[in-house]
Amino acid sequence: MKNTITVLALSSFFVFTACKKNESTGPAAEKSDYKESGKLIVDSVKVSDSTKITDSLKVKYTSKLLVFPELKDKTLLDSIYFQNKDIKDFSKTGLQTYLENEKIGYFSSVKNDNKDWLSDITYAQDWYTSSYMNLISNTNGYMHIQYVGSGYEGGAHDNYGFAERVFDLKKNKKLELKDITSMPKAKIEAILMKNINNINSGTSDAEGEVKNSEMLLVEKIPANNNFYFDQKNLYFHYSPYEIAAFAAGDITIPISWEELGVTLNAEFKERMKIK
Repeated sequence: MKNTITVLALSSFFVFTACKKNESTGPAAEKSDYKESGKLIVDSVKVSDSTKITDSLKVKYTSKLLVFPELKDKTLLDSIYFQNKDIKDFSKTGLQTYLENEKIGYFSSVKNDNKDWLSDITYAQDWYTSSYMNLISNTNGYMHIQYVGSGYEGGAHDNYGFAERVFDLKKNKKLELKDITSMPKAKIEAILMKNINNINSGTSDAEGEVKNSEMLLVEKIPANNNFYFDQKNLYFHYSPYEIAAFAAGDITIPISWEELGVTLNAEFKERMKIK
């Protein structure tokens, strides 16, 4: 039986999606008022619906998008909605319409793409796809959004993945790792390997908790673009199968500001008030 996800192609869908160039386009009159006020109005739209494909198969679609009525820069908005490349209207009405169309497309694709063997499903199954945008923080002009996707279309278990993105609202762009630190990736990757067990895996066996390092599938942990930060650390987030076995779940590895030391970008350090 097919074991894929229509909307979510595991972590590669999120982690390795190409980023658009970060220049600002559009006239000054369309710029957000965020720079002056430091405040951000956030709304959301959501669609959740299900349908029966056959007597034995039911599928469900759920998706939530955040809405930012004050943000007008198209390059920034394209980056915020990077997983929804067909969005042309970023208003609440436009995003709601987009999700309704995506729902219809998902139901149709499940039916059409699998029509040759849907009749082989003889016992009740519930398939689904879900995706969510969650605003995690907005600190010092850095907005952190977490994108979560999951789905099930047969097989042994559901699959899910995460994407973490931080946006510089003062510069209308997605924050890149080079905007935070000049440390070479090879050195960052060495620290990631050293810190792999700093946050517990939550996985256990008959002998107790299993360390993240015991479930690794890679010899080198990549310093990817799936990062975020708080007042103490820079964090890299890895989805299931990306660096470790599915049993490990998703793994988050912290790197402290002290470990990055003098390689911290001066402007970033000042805005985050890192001593």
